[in-house]
Amino acid sequence: MSIRSDYNFSSGAPSNVFVGVGWDISRSSDTGEFDLDACAFLLGENGRVASARDFVYYNNMKSGSGAVVHTGDNRTGEGEGDDEAIIVDFSSLPEDVKSIVFTVSIYEADNRKQNFGMIDNAYIRLYDEDLGELFRYDLGDAFSSETAVVFGALYLDDEDGEWKFKIIGEGFNGGILALSLRYGVFKK
Repeated sequence: MSIRSDYNFSSGAPSNVFVGVGWDISRSSDTGEFDLDACAFLLGENGRVASARDFVYYNNMKSGSGAVVHTGDNRTGEGEGDDEAIIVDFSSLPEDVKSIVFTVSIYEADNRKQNFGMIDNAYIRLYDEDLGELFRYDLGDAFSSETAVVFGALYLDDEDGEWKFKIIGEGFNGGILALSLRYGVFKK
């Protein structure tokens, strides 16, 4: 799915895309505060990070190239709008990066006995400061027991060389560790 069909990210505006995520705690949940964490994995052709610096999250706020930046850790999900955001600067992306996968995990979910079934209004959206919102995906009730979700990915289309966005919507148990293993940050 292309973000927009009337321009491509490779040859012009926008040079920066913001990826925002938001959530609310379900009123029926009584397991304390939830801390969801947005992450980005910059992947090569093999579907894995080249190094841990290509994993952007609350403890590594900027990719090695500086092309992907996390704007800060929101530990409550309170308030309106995006709870966390990640900025992608296409002009600074290394050539070996072929996709950027965006995930959200629940911090210490197993210890706190929390999962995405206890979250309301979870979403991911792409937007540009000048063009506004380009795309939005609402999680809904799709993941009732998972502790991490791969929301979607920006990817470089081999056929036309344009950056596009696709929804993935894949749930995992094991939180951020499971995601890190999947994308090669840690070895099994």
